[in-house]
Amino acid sequence: MQPLPDIDLAIHHPPRGGSDRFALAVTKLLRFFADTFFAKRYGHRAIVLETVAAVPGMVGATLTHLRCLRRMEEDRGWIRTLMEEAENERMHLMTFLEICKPTVFERLIVLVAQWLFYLGFFALYLLTPKTAHRLVGYFEEEAVVSYTHYLAEIDAGRTDDVPAPAIARHYWGLPEGATLRDVVLVVRADEAHHRDVNHAFAADLGGGTPGGITPYPWHAADPDAPRAQTAQA
Repeated sequence: MQPLPDIDLAIHHPPRGGSDRFALAVTKLLRFFADTFFAKRYGHRAIVLETVAAVPGMVGATLTHLRCLRRMEEDRGWIRTLMEEAENERMHLMTFLEICKPTVFERLIVLVAQWLFYLGFFALYLLTPKTAHRLVGYFEEEAVVSYTHYLAEIDAGRTDDVPAPAIARHYWGLPEGATLRDVVLVVRADEAHHRDVNHAFAADLGGGTPGGITPYPWHAADPDAPRAQTAQA
């Protein structure tokens, strides 16, 4: 197993101005609904929220790509970074689908929430990319908190520490005996990286100085290989 990067769990970007306060207020509102509906069912929470978490990176990459084409300018590596973020969040979803299964009602929530969020975030990114990235930064702050709570449930024995799925062992290079706890640790590290990247993008767009960025954990170059091999068998 590759060593995990050091993570500062306490990072919080204090809101500065109306744009940041709006992003934080939306985040806290959505957090309230998630806490109310899922409570401590963290596996189900992860499945539903990761279907939404994979949206911002794709939207940001698409609109940045189009803007760079219109202006005939470089993207400074933003497109690849945002696409990788979307792919990484999708792999979180694929992993947790191997650990627990969503209910029919949760699947309905995904159908509605994904489209509502996609359209809303697309509009927000068109209007103010800075606010959009700040919003994602706050989302990821909450994701770090949620996965920390998930770890506490596992450590307390209230959630079974089941074996890590093959797709997770391949994607993060986890050892054969890896468990759910190992998976949550690397997922939390991913979210900490996304948190810092999006806050840095927001700062850059606002004319500020981007802060430090938590390093990414190791990821396989071919994330879907185990699923592809299973389908061919």
